[in-house]
Amino acid sequence: MPELPEVEVSRLGISPHLIGQRIQAIVVRQTQLRWPVPGEVQFAVGREILDVRRRAKYLLVDTASGSLILHLGMSGSLRVLDTDSPVQKHDHLDIQLHNGKCLRFNDPRRFGACLWQGTDTEPLALLSRLGPEPLTDAFDGQRLFALSRGKQVAVKNFIMDNHIVVGVGNIYASESLFMAGIDPRKAAGKVSQAAYLKLAAAIKQVLALAIQQGGTTLKDFTQADGNPGYFAQELQVYGRSGEPCRICQSPLQAVTIGQRNSFFCHKCQR
Repeated sequence: MPELPEVEVSRLGISPHLIGQRIQAIVVRQTQLRWPVPGEVQFAVGREILDVRRRAKYLLVDTASGSLILHLGMSGSLRVLDTDSPVQKHDHLDIQLHNGKCLRFNDPRRFGACLWQGTDTEPLALLSRLGPEPLTDAFDGQRLFALSRGKQVAVKNFIMDNHIVVGVGNIYASESLFMAGIDPRKAAGKVSQAAYLKLAAAIKQVLALAIQQGGTTLKDFTQADGNPGYFAQELQVYGRSGEPCRICQSPLQAVTIGQRNSFFCHKCQR
């Protein structure tokens, strides 16, 4: 699944092609995605694209009348193409521009989404309940420590809770916990304040590096220009079960936490 860095890389890739362009048409070939595509998305037709923002793993294409909200789901991708480019299997939606280009959304598994947020309507619940962005000053170790008191949930699940902080998915949670030296199975309420300060700094560092290097290369992700990301070659623990830890050489372990595969070093992470 594309995580926050992959979504941010997609935003950076498509923004120069969209901002300042006027939407000529929105072609919906498949309405049944994760949620049905609402007819209100057509309110964007004729409007200029003012900005392309990211909130958590959602992309917001802003116009004066509202925002198209895109989510890549498990396997979605976005491409900027000529409008008359041949339609491929799983090309579910086009945002066609007046300059002859279009933003095309492809999603084999159909867990992605295209929704509408009007400027004069209540914010969608899926956006209004989100925690702070991890790369902003609103997120820090003090927040993690304060919200974790009394929590018995595993610390890995705790930092993956979008009410606590957005966008820390499975890959980057494993990597951040390794960098901070924290066992992912440890109860969130038993992690010290000092450890949370290290963890918040690690989350920021890991995510920033992944964005800089183009997102993690996974089988379902490529950048907006079709090139893969490069962060996978930097992964320290994720997907490396049985391989030696790059710090202590002990075999890395895998465990299921919250129905997700988690990877860690039993010696380096306490």
